[in-house]
Amino acid sequence: MREDDKKRCGWAGGSELYMKYHDEEWGRPCHDEAKLFEMLILEGQQAGLSWITILNKRQNFRRAFDGFDPCKIALYGEDKINELLQDKGIIRNRRKIDAAIVNAKAYLKLTLEFESLDSYLWGWVGGNPIKNSWNSLSEVPAHTELSDKISADLKKRGFKFVGSTIIYAYMQAIGMVDDHITSCFRY
Repeated sequence: MREDDKKRCGWAGGSELYMKYHDEEWGRPCHDEAKLFEMLILEGQQAGLSWITILNKRQNFRRAFDGFDPCKIALYGEDKINELLQDKGIIRNRRKIDAAIVNAKAYLKLTLEFESLDSYLWGWVGGNPIKNSWNSLSEVPAHTELSDKISADLKKRGFKFVGSTIIYAYMQAIGMVDDHITSCFRY
């Protein structure tokens, strides 16, 4: 079977980049600390936009945000913010850039308490991904009671752009939730 003949979740068509993301990343449990932080920042950047926009700019984000190093991002000042606001390769939204800095600081505090973002996140699901059995994309929720709780907790800890819908998309992206539909080859 050719790659492009595989049955995928409906959202994953249209571009090789989307298919690759769907096939190799989305819904796969991630415990890589750097990747978890990167995806948290990217999900916040995505708010109000399509995910393909973020995927197309992902390498630019990595470059512009120092490889998503939270220690470096937490120290960004006005000069760096102005530089980012001029960077046509990323989303040039002041609130989202500010949120990335705030989230880097909140992340560093969180890791003092929980050792890692990985242990914090996966603690919510007992270390095991939630495997759903949706027959169609229309069944997949935009948020859940659990994403509501995680969102509220992250906000209490000072994180920004972590609403419940963003957090549910994040949970899907990092494999805390497997929402591949039942007809998808990845199910």
